[in-house]
Amino acid sequence: MTSGTLERATHEKRLAALASVGSGVLLVLLKVFLAVVTGSLGILSEALHSILDLVAAVITYLSIQVADKPADAQHLYGHGKVESFSAFVETGLLLLTALYIIWEAFQRLLFHVVHIRPSLTAIFTLTLGMGVDFLRARALNRVAKKYPSEALEADALHFSTDVWSTFVVILGITGAWLGMKFGLEWLSTLDAVAALGVAGVIIWIGSQLGRRTMDGLLDVAPRGLRERIETAVDETEGVLQSERVRVR
Repeated sequence: MTSGTLERATHEKRLAALASVGSGVLLVLLKVFLAVVTGSLGILSEALHSILDLVAAVITYLSIQVADKPADAQHLYGHGKVESFSAFVETGLLLLTALYIIWEAFQRLLFHVVHIRPSLTAIFTLTLGMGVDFLRARALNRVAKKYPSEALEADALHFSTDVWSTFVVILGITGAWLGMKFGLEWLSTLDAVAALGVAGVIIWIGSQLGRRTMDGLLDVAPRGLRERIETAVDETEGVLQSERVRVR
């Protein structure tokens, strides 16, 4: 890769990460406002999720700036591991959020009732937020594929599943709104059930992301690659035998 191409790749990656930070700020403000106004646990869980999304987006932005630095005397293989480490930190934040949501959801379902104040405005705003997540995930995924970036790819996966978690919350808040409108109190429990759905999505994302980033940090090679290299080397004219082939 030429220096000009490398600079262009770095610029596009930073721009995509910065745009993700900006949209993250917007979503946090919207969802925190809705959580305060409605008292919905589902929206609160999404607000917490979005706050961690924002933290992850900032970490991604900073890590990209470091990861694209060239190798030097102290870092012979470059700084690419910074992206894997940022994704690993993101995994821990996701799992902590999921545990809190699960605990609060069971508190509301089993021990005390919280009266929420759902509205069509909240439903519309959440739908708008889902659209922002969809556009953000597409933009990040495009840049991650164009210039292979583990951090941007992790963010793209994260935000694409945010679309579904927000959809689950919309179903929950819609059920609560219908319950209030038609006097069906049992529908209000859908909010806590929706929060559990969000927690499940977060745990799934975290487990997938954690496995991949751990593989990156530990230099796990693709399955069968070492054997294929050994075979190719052994079949090369003049080579007697290969020993201890290692792949990083």
